[in-house]
Amino acid sequence: MQIRYLGFEQLKNARAYRFDVVEKGQPNKEFTVTADLALFLEHHVGIQEGPSLCASKLTADLENSCEGEHQLTSADLRAHADARTAEEHRRAEARRSGVRRSVAPATPHEHSPWRNSAT
Repeated sequence: MQIRYLGFEQLKNARAYRFDVVEKGQPNKEFTVTADLALFLEHHVGIQEGPSLCASKLTADLENSCEGEHQLTSADLRAHADARTAEEHRRAEARRSGVRRSVAPATPHEHSPWRNSAT
């Protein structure tokens, strides 16, 4: 199964993201996933993430044989925001506890042209 993003339609305070679902040997089917724009703001998720979040939601719905309307819910956006926060914490912790390169001690350059030779 392959999902292709076709675009969106603005519906007052929501967006309807349109997708084409292509399965080998089957006619293409068009699906729409709606998302309330206020939820993006509430969960601090960028609107540009809408198409990929809706594609993931549609994929999960189709794998679970969910028929009817498809909607990106507050729980979906909360789960995405929580996963993003957990990943940011994991990266920050890896930076804090990671192996650091040690700096080799400086070697004396007694005959360096950059040193003052008047000593």
